[in-house]
Amino acid sequence: MYNASDLKKGLKLEIDGEPYVVTEFTFSKPGKGQALYRTKMRNMVNGNMFDRTYRSNDKFKKAELLERAMQFLYSQGDEYIFMDNQNYEQISVSREQLGDDLNFMIDNMDVQILLFQGRTIGVTLPNSVNLRVIQADPWAKGDTTGNDSKPVTLETGFVIQVPPFVNQGDLIQVDTRTGSYMTRVKE
Repeated sequence: MYNASDLKKGLKLEIDGEPYVVTEFTFSKPGKGQALYRTKMRNMVNGNMFDRTYRSNDKFKKAELLERAMQFLYSQGDEYIFMDNQNYEQISVSREQLGDDLNFMIDNMDVQILLFQGRTIGVTLPNSVNLRVIQADPWAKGDTTGNDSKPVTLETGFVIQVPPFVNQGDLIQVDTRTGSYMTRVKE
C-alpha cells in the first residue's frame, strides 16, 4: 500500500481494479487543515486522463504489473508491434496505450512490456535514449535573442528544447521520464 505522501510522477497505482500512472503531481499545505496532493493520472488500459485531489491520510493499492523484455519492431496504422526476445512471439500495443512513450521509440529498441492481469497495457522505456536531430535551425555566435535554448525535431517527430550548439544530424541523449535534453552523444 502507498500513502498519499508516496505519490510522485510515474508511480503506478490500482484504483477500482484498473491500473493508473501518475503523470503530474503537486503538493500544497494550506494554513489550516490537511495537506493536499493534486494529481493528474492516466488509465494505463484505455489512456483516459483525469485529475484528482487526495488528502494525506488516503491510501492506495500498488498496481501489480509484470514486465517482459521485448523489442519494438514496427508500427502498422495505430498498432505497434513488439517481439519477445526469447520465444519470438509478437504482440501489438495500441497508440492510446503507448501515449507519450511514442515520442522516444525507434525501430529495434529494447523495452519492457507491461502486463496487468494477463493483458498488455503499455511499455517501460529505458531512462534515456539516443535520438537523431532531423531538423534544427542554425545558430550563429552572437545571436542575442535572450534564449539559451532552441527547438529541434527528433527522428520520432518529437520537438524538444536543446542548447544552441546542437545541429541537424547530431545524436543527442534524451531523458524519457521528463522529455528533456541530457547531452550530445559523440559518434
